[in-house]
Order: sequence, then C-alpha cells, then structure tokens
Amino acid sequence: MTNLPTPEQEIQVLPKAQKKNRKWIILVGLFFLLLTLFLAYLLLARTSNKPSGFISQPVLTPTPLPFEEITIPYLRQQEYKSTLGDLEKVSENASYTSYLTSYTSNGLKINGLLTIPKGPPPEGGFPAIVFVHGYIAPSIYRTLERYVDHVDYLARNGFVVFKIDLRGHGSSEGSPGGGYFGSDYVTDALNARAALGASDFVDPKAIGFWGHSMAGNILMRSFAAKPDIPAVVIWAGAVYSYVDRDKYGINDNSYRPPGMSSGLQNRRQRLFEKYGSPSAESVFWQQVAPTNYLNDLKGALQIHHAIDDSVVNIGYSRDLIALLDETSVPHELWEYPSGGHNITGISFAQAMKRTVEFYKKYLK
Repeated sequence: MTNLPTPEQEIQVLPKAQKKNRKWIILVGLFFLLLTLFLAYLLLARTSNKPSGFISQPVLTPTPLPFEEITIPYLRQQEYKSTLGDLEKVSENASYTSYLTSYTSNGLKINGLLTIPKGPPPEGGFPAIVFVHGYIAPSIYRTLERYVDHVDYLARNGFVVFKIDLRGHGSSEGSPGGGYFGSDYVTDALNARAALGASDFVDPKAIGFWGHSMAGNILMRSFAAKPDIPAVVIWAGAVYSYVDRDKYGINDNSYRPPGMSSGLQNRRQRLFEKYGSPSAESVFWQQVAPTNYLNDLKGALQIHHAIDDSVVNIGYSRDLIALLDETSVPHELWEYPSGGHNITGISFAQAMKRTVEFYKKYLK
C-alpha cells in the first residue's frame, strides 16, 4: 500500500521557483496598495488646499486696529442701508406737511422730523436735505424744538427736510456717541441719507446735508466717507483737522460732560492712551481727520460763520477754506459781522437765502 504525503510534506516538495513567484506577487501587491494610499493622500491634500510638505498651517486673521471704526477708510467700507418708518402727521400748511418718523442705524431706531412739500414730486423725486443738529445736551433734547425756522425756510423752498435726532437724543434708541471721537453720529447721518434715498418721493441723487456747530465735524467725515454727496452746508462748524481743536478750542457753556464712569468718557481715555492727542504726524489721526481726504470730494461745500461767534472760533472755517483753496472742490465761505454762534438776526436771513441758492444750484 502506497503512503500518501502529509500537507507539510506537500509544501516541502513544491518547486523553489513557485515559492519565489508567490513572494513577488505579495511584494507587488503591497507596493500598489501603498502607491494607491499615497496618491489618495495627495488628492486629499490638494482638495483641502494644504501646502506642499503636508504640514498643516494655522489660518491667520488680521488683528483689528484699535478704534478703527472712527477712521475714514473704515467708514468708507461700511454699507449704509435703511428705510423710513411709518409717518405720523404733526402739522400742515400751504407749503408742506410735517411728520414724525424713524429709520434704523446700527440696529437702533432713530427718530426725526420729516417735512414733505405739497404737490406731486418732480420727475425723479424731490431734492432732500439730511439736517443734523449741533450739540444739545441729550437729556434736554426734544424733536420738535430748536431749528424750527431753519427747517421752515428750507421746506417752503421745495426741499424735503429730514431733521434727525441722533442716537441717544430725545426718544431715539442708543447712547449718545460723542461728536468728535466716535463714528456713531456719522453712521446715523449716512443711514438717514440711505433712508431718504429709498423712499419713492425723493431723488436719491439729490440729497444734501446741513449741519450746525458739532455737526460740522459729523458732516465733513460723512462727506469724506461718501464723496459723492452733492452739496453740504455747514453753519459755525468745528473740528476738521483735529489739530485745530487744540488750536482754537470750543467755549460751549451748554456742554454737559459725561460722568467719569460713563462708557463714553472711558472710551475717549483709552483712545488717547493708545494714540495720544490728535497730531498731524500720527498715522492713526491722519486717517480720522476729514481734511486729509478733501481731494476725493465730488460735491460742493458752503460754510457760514459769524465773526463774533464766541463758542466756535471762526478760525475753524477759515483754516478749512484755506485747505479747500488747494483743491478743485467747489466751496464758499460767508462771514457775518454779527449773529453769534447761531447766526441770528439779519445774518440769519442772509445765510438762509444763500443756503437755499446753493442747494438749488447743486441738488439737481
């Protein structure tokens, strides 16, 4: 009887060539498996936009510039978009109707007095004016008080006038932002312009600005942020180069400084600790002062100032005009021998007449 080989004996009797082929098959299989995995890794790395070298790099984000929000470049980058709220009729005469209304700015409800001329709008809509008040202590500000004659004069001459309250004033939401070292009021002014432009009775290309005293700075920074504003009128304005603030000061007995514990006071202190007092040599303050952006302006500027103004020195206006003289920007300075800070009396009538003529020339 023939003895059959065991399995172990069968393996031992396999030809040496067959064993060698099996080893090569295994090695080739491993090679292609590793190659496949390597190629898959390359594809994944490319899809993930990883740099060569396969070292994961951290995502770098620019560090925000402290207080950047008050600079002109920052304000230029922002979107200003708003609409008018419901209209609540206040009064009516033969020339115009007045309404209380509101709009939004930084998510805040900002109130204002809106006057609309009687009759159908002209083709394209009425010319309009965003009217920005000067400093009035926020605690005593009232929407229907102050600047009554100014608004009436403009409204009777065919302009939509939107006298805004600024945040923190009257019943407008938010906290007072300060006139010179914040951007809140500039944002409120530019959002008011957007709200008027979105209405169906205003020509969005014919919206000008009017401002008094503190509003001079607000409007010039608004103008620098949006150089296409066609016409800006400033009465007794203050602080344009910021260096002029130290040069002339402001002598306003009605000013009520915020308490030392207020956020506004603390913020201003931190601002000065970071960048020092306004200086023409400071790169930061250069970006805040609207006078460094005059060559960009596309619209026209008219300034009124009484020589006997005891609150805001007429030097502010004269210095600004001297800078504008070096540009191609259409500009005017009207000086009055009397009238004080509010340009009252006979000077008021002259200033209003010139203001209306200026708007009729450039808001069209």
